[in-house]
Amino acid sequence: MDLEVSFPGGLRVDVGYKGHNIRTDQPVASGGGDAAPAPFDLFLASIASCVGIYVLQFLRARDLPTEGLKLKMSTDYSREERRITNIAFELTLPDGFPEEYRDAVVRSAMQCAVKRHMEKPPEFDVKLV
Repeated sequence: MDLEVSFPGGLRVDVGYKGHNIRTDQPVASGGGDAAPAPFDLFLASIASCVGIYVLQFLRARDLPTEGLKLKMSTDYSREERRITNIAFELTLPDGFPEEYRDAVVRSAMQCAVKRHMEKPPEFDVKLV
């Protein structure tokens, strides 16, 4: 899997991937123009959207209604460690969601591929060419 990174100006960094252009920028307070989400914002969004798709697929696979389905992600940040120390999700299930699937939908959410990669992170290499 190859991604191509370009630098269109200022603190913007764009990534070309599978025919899509993913734009990033830094907030004004960090010297950017805030023209797009910061890379770390996309990292957080990837976690939330990954959990969301696992939940949505769980419901769809069982022909369960999705109207009223909501997912909220919140984080705890340690200023001392300068990192997020906890990620929590609040899942609002549709009205009438079957009791028998409640634990299973939580287990499904926890199978998110982004989360699994964070639990056992890949190695990082940088090569000069």
